[in-house]
Amino acid sequence: MSKTRRLRSGRHAGTAIVARTGALLLAAGIVWGCATPAAAIGLATSSASRAAGSPADASAAAASLDAFGFDLYRKVSPAHGNLVFSPASIAIALSMASAGARGETATQMESVLHSGAGAASGNGMNSLDQALAALSGSFQDGAGKPMEVKLHIANAPFAQSGMKIQQAYLDILASRYGAGLRLVDYKGDAAGACKLIDDWVSDQTEKRIPKLLDSLDSTTRLVLVNAIYLRAPWQTPFPGEATADASFTRPDGTTISIPTMNASLEARYASGSGWQAVELPYVGGSLAMTIVVPDDMTAFENGLDAARFDSIAGALSPATVTLSLPRFKTETKTDLAPVLADMGMPLAMDPRADFSGITSDEALYIAGVVHQANISLDEKGTEASAATAVVMAVATAAPSQIVTLHVDRSFLFALRDTKTGAILFLGRIVDPSAS
Repeated sequence: MSKTRRLRSGRHAGTAIVARTGALLLAAGIVWGCATPAAAIGLATSSASRAAGSPADASAAAASLDAFGFDLYRKVSPAHGNLVFSPASIAIALSMASAGARGETATQMESVLHSGAGAASGNGMNSLDQALAALSGSFQDGAGKPMEVKLHIANAPFAQSGMKIQQAYLDILASRYGAGLRLVDYKGDAAGACKLIDDWVSDQTEKRIPKLLDSLDSTTRLVLVNAIYLRAPWQTPFPGEATADASFTRPDGTTISIPTMNASLEARYASGSGWQAVELPYVGGSLAMTIVVPDDMTAFENGLDAARFDSIAGALSPATVTLSLPRFKTETKTDLAPVLADMGMPLAMDPRADFSGITSDEALYIAGVVHQANISLDEKGTEASAATAVVMAVATAAPSQIVTLHVDRSFLFALRDTKTGAILFLGRIVDPSAS
């Protein structure tokens, strides 16, 4: 059972190297508990060891991930009011798929992912994943009180039992993503397989995402899943007694009264033409939330990309900030496949796609990229989770200034790793009362 638990964690490689049949692995005792035999999960992994991470590769992957994240933000934001998504979760899940892409399919995916985001067998995402995993731990807040930061990232590919998987692909899953292949039966019990995937996501996200997938069908062959869970207290909590109702202006000009936190704190602050920004650190200082408050959100978003955000982050400097910030929570769920096709990887979503690096049994293509994320922010800190499922199917088949910032209108937020710059959660709030 200890071996099963290690494999389930998604961090260790085992010794089984071929995904021949669920029955073979079930007979070996490598299986989770399940409701029915048809919904059993076998495990097939490579003997390849997890590759060592590189700080330089982690930083390169973070830069690519952020560029992809802002490309995606510009595409999805017009369809949403409040918005949250995880560039990290989406990029990791897509890069697991791109590792098995070939030809023009691979070229398009690498372009959309900005090449260095872990495409193919590159060490970028592996290095970034290991760097982010090291951010969890116990740290003292501003008052010297020990507080826990929890950041958990896990990968789990779920493949059709009996489908022959290329050995090289199993090796990449193990060495670059710390993942073994879970074997389920989409052909015979798609609903049961769907539930097993949802249960895994729920477990990995502390039940914040209890149901990611609406349904799967018998044409499904592989679902590549990433899940992220974060709980982080502020370095300097907001005093609860200072929270009071305050006015917030929506994009249409109407105003609402909402619970708003207030504090005078040491933080990093910047301002420019048409915007103000503040960075709020979590305990330990390795994670922070950057909040940007534009005078005109629409105009600001039109010119927003990773380079502009980097220039804002680079301008931040120590200040004593008198800050008012609304409590908020929001959730977004969407199928990103049409958006990603429009961004430049349509072939991956087409039955003519080439994922022969995964299997030569059948021709796979990406039938859906389901993403769900949520975030809650209050006086104590932030809790957030995200999950992405790439569904692959066969065709039928020291203070330097004193400033004031009232976050009383639409704002953008980016929760990021302060060392690599990797953005874990990105979004905007246009109405904090809508949750």
